[in-house]
Amino acid sequence: MAIESMENAFCLKGKTAVVTGGAKGIGLGISTALAQSGANVAIFARDEKSCEDVVKEFREKYDGTFAYYKTDITNHQNCVDSVAAVIRDFGSVDILVNNAGIGTVGSLLDMEEDLASWFECFDTDLHGAVRLCYLFARHFRDTGKGGRIINITSNAGEIVNSPFITAYASAKAALNLFTRVIAAELAPYNIRVNAIAPALPTPTSRKTSRPRRWRRSARTCPSAGLSTPSKSARSPSISRATRRTP
Repeated sequence: MAIESMENAFCLKGKTAVVTGGAKGIGLGISTALAQSGANVAIFARDEKSCEDVVKEFREKYDGTFAYYKTDITNHQNCVDSVAAVIRDFGSVDILVNNAGIGTVGSLLDMEEDLASWFECFDTDLHGAVRLCYLFARHFRDTGKGGRIINITSNAGEIVNSPFITAYASAKAALNLFTRVIAAELAPYNIRVNAIAPALPTPTSRKTSRPRRWRRSARTCPSAGLSTPSKSARSPSISRATRRTP
């Protein structure tokens, strides 16, 4: 549907979006914003109780269809099964939001000898997103309609604003570059790929840093403001990345 006026500029009625980690934090904010815009929303996450609560609330508040699929994005076969299930249940998917991630905090020199924490962070924050990009991009291509992919990254992948987050920052930096490259690769199929880096404090930074530290980091941003999940979800970037095109 072409954008003919501001009345339908941000309408996603009839579209289906998948949000990983969509039942908590920034992911919940994004899921809520999509539901409020008329989209059907499917949540991929491991915490069944949180997902059940969110889906129940959405069904009471919003029009549309809502569901969740228990998914561990570090398990490739689990991802394959969840993608097949959501396409079967909804008919097709139009939007993927790769939001799920973990924060690994600590000195590189203090990590385990097998660097288990490092690889766990990469398998979730980078490889989990890559798995779903691969699976859904093939679906978008094969439908002939294209689609939208949004990767939630971090400004830690662009600037060194805090020490002792080496694994997390490195994984997000890799995801940023992956997003740029795959955007060019998938453009011929009408698949738009964007990365959005939320401002501080993210739910992860609230858990891993003292308030004084993330407030100091926030002052390095031009707006000098603190973010919330709902602010991140309602940013113009989300609207531009998911909006319909003629």
